[in-house]
Amino acid sequence: MRLLLMSNGSAPGGEYLAHAMSTLRELLAGVDRIAFIAYAQLGLEEHTRVVAAAMAQLDVELVGVHRSHRPASIVEAADAVFVGGGNAFRLLAALHRYDLIDPIRAAVRDGAPYLGSSAGTNMACPSLRTTNDMPIVEPPTFAALNLVPFQINPHYPATEVMGRHLGETRDHRIAEFLEENDVPVLGLQEGSWLQVDHDRARLGGVAGARLFRREEAPVDLKVGADLSDLLTTLGTFDSPGRGCDDRGTR
Repeated sequence: MRLLLMSNGSAPGGEYLAHAMSTLRELLAGVDRIAFIAYAQLGLEEHTRVVAAAMAQLDVELVGVHRSHRPASIVEAADAVFVGGGNAFRLLAALHRYDLIDPIRAAVRDGAPYLGSSAGTNMACPSLRTTNDMPIVEPPTFAALNLVPFQINPHYPATEVMGRHLGETRDHRIAEFLEENDVPVLGLQEGSWLQVDHDRARLGGVAGARLFRREEAPVDLKVGADLSDLLTTLGTFDSPGRGCDDRGTR
């Protein structure tokens, strides 16, 4: 599998996808058509327009799957899949509603590159459980695409902005997840991404990340860090039937 899992669509202060353009050009070499999944946002056409404009310089055709009465047909005919950002609960509910889970998995496992941004990166994990989003809709399950066997937390703050807040910090939230689930969580800072090329995984972008494991101190990572060992994760989730199907518990 070839995956590019971005924390977000742009580096702080930069234009959409500009920070990842050279990596995208390399990943999408030979790709003519990309199936774009915009369901994480309400404005499907506007979301698709923004992404298409940003990727125009790559000389690829971006096709929104929402434009077909059978969205899966767009995925099946494409050379790559791009799942955009927005609300992860809305996105996962739509993937189930339009029967896109299995077609996306099949396309990626057959060699189609998968690009995810924010909520689209959450979808590559076994479960939705490490999203930052409010559950504005209720998907039928928290089980996601399970393209990688560990969890990712996009938009992880480079400095804990809630440090003086009376409520919980992002680290507290991830610690609570690890109390119930023994699965590594990679916190991707804004402008960073994880690139997976078959059995290799590397941290890329313009920012770092923090890796959380149960009963271990978090580890801060710099761009270029080799994270290939995460691809052999043997994680366990509580009540797999509720939050992660049998393909997500290894």
